[in-house]
Amino acid sequence: MDTSYPRDDDLPAPSRKWEPSPTTLISPPPRDHLIWSIFNTLYMNFCCLGFVALAFSVKARDRKVAGDVEAARRFSSKAKCYNVLATAGSTVLPLLLVALVITGVLHLSKLAQESVGFFTYQFSGSDDEDK
Repeated sequence: MDTSYPRDDDLPAPSRKWEPSPTTLISPPPRDHLIWSIFNTLYMNFCCLGFVALAFSVKARDRKVAGDVEAARRFSSKAKCYNVLATAGSTVLPLLLVALVITGVLHLSKLAQESVGFFTYQFSGSDDEDK
């Protein structure tokens, strides 16, 4: 048996201090809001804002696939803004319209009740001068 070289099991284990590995902060990829844009385009297309949001969502997805994160982030932000505007416009305006219709109906019914007295006025018999 040759003992001229040291064996691994006979050597003391080197002491290694735990050193944190240098990591870079990787931000998550930007969201493209594609599903929200499709929903706004198909169901609540207020002033074509849903379609504009869909165009920016597709651009954001294309830029994300191409690796241009900053451009994808810009297009994603624009798509989100247009989606918010389309959703808000498509929910607030019908509610406002319903409120105006209800207010108009209430006002007309009050006006009709007040005018009933005017149209039911009967002239008395003493107004006839021919007798």
